Amino acid sequence: MADDEAIQGKVVHYSEVPAQVFGPQAPGTTIRWLIDDEHDGAPVYALRMIEIAPGGHTPRHSHPYEHENFVVEGQGRVWINGGWRAVRAGDVIFVPGGMEHTYENTGDMPFRFLCGIPVRRLRE
Repeated sequence: MADDEAIQGKVVHYSEVPAQVFGPQAPGTTIRWLIDDEHDGAPVYALRMIEIAPGGHTPRHSHPYEHENFVVEGQGRVWINGGWRAVRAGDVIFVPGGMEHTYENTGDMPFRFLCGIPVRRLRE
């Protein structure tokens, strides 16, 4: 978004935001950038919807910024604090920066969770 453009509010159903395939390192996983700096001009916070198909997972990784998660639908497990924790719809997950983590779908329906992270300029 150009610096001279005014930031606009946004109202959209999450399913209208294109889902991007995460890649071979995360089978069955897609990501939707619901609100971010590039598309919406958000100055601080980016919100994503992560969707993991049954049997799918994200890569195990770490990075210097934190995650804030809210499980919207389904069930899974998260690797956090050096061990697995079962999670389901309604659970919240905080992953501090630098902590190794991954998510897996352990159910038979999609595992969807919101994931808040800093915008790009604050992640670099």
